[in-house]
Amino acid sequence: MQIRPTRPRRSVLYVPAANEKALAKVPSLACDCVVVDLEDAVAPAQKVVARERMRDFVAARGEGGPEIVVRVNALSSEWGNADLLAAREARPDAILLPKVETARDVLEANDVLDETEARASLWLWAMIETPRAMLNIGAIAALGRDRGARLACLVAGTNDLVKETGVLATPDRRYLVPWLMQIVLAARAGGLDALDGVRNDFSDLDAFGAECGEGRDMGFDGKTLIHPAQIGPANTAFSPSAEAVAEALAIRAAFALPENAASGVISLDGKMVERLHLDQAERLLAKADLGKDQTR
Repeated sequence: MQIRPTRPRRSVLYVPAANEKALAKVPSLACDCVVVDLEDAVAPAQKVVARERMRDFVAARGEGGPEIVVRVNALSSEWGNADLLAAREARPDAILLPKVETARDVLEANDVLDETEARASLWLWAMIETPRAMLNIGAIAALGRDRGARLACLVAGTNDLVKETGVLATPDRRYLVPWLMQIVLAARAGGLDALDGVRNDFSDLDAFGAECGEGRDMGFDGKTLIHPAQIGPANTAFSPSAEAVAEALAIRAAFALPENAASGVISLDGKMVERLHLDQAERLLAKADLGKDQTR
């Protein structure tokens, strides 16, 4: 299993696989990642057609461009297994599993990918969107430390969490915040990325930008989006500040000095700086496309 890449995932846009016009616009979009959606955004009558359009889209991708992820239907559904097999053969960057509730759900998909010569860098992402998933999130996230597993990212499914729990969806998300913070905490324990849930109102971009800022401050790496208009505010909110980049570069340069090569702790601008801060700096710089390499 290869080491997971560190890459920007500030803006992660869902695009219905059945919508040819939307798929055709992807190369012109400034989002970091596109989720080609076979699940919620596709009506039952269009599932098979959507699957074929997903194949064509992934096959036609060129060099560069956004990270490509395919969201399959739940493996317990009538479409899930065929979706997973089709996505495995299409070879996107990752496959997003919806309705994940236990670690076993991820491992079963992992086993399907391991049955063939699916490339080692075909990752799995997990939607956390049910009460049972929240209760089992520690075990799910722990797979991120398992070199035999492909889990790379947790995605908050806020709409389904609201539906399944009955909490009130207030503008400030006050009743969701404890669960969102739990997703971030679990992701960090597992060495995974964490993505905030969607905001359904895409007309009020000021409110959306504020929600992105709150997600950033909670520790999320980026936000899932439902409309291209949301890409700009998400990229702005989740981009490292100029000050943070400058500090990270200074930490990298300080530890690169010959006299600090064997040091675990150094003094920089009157502050104690440890190698854990260097790790954090390198991660930030990689997400700002300033990394020495793109692995961690």
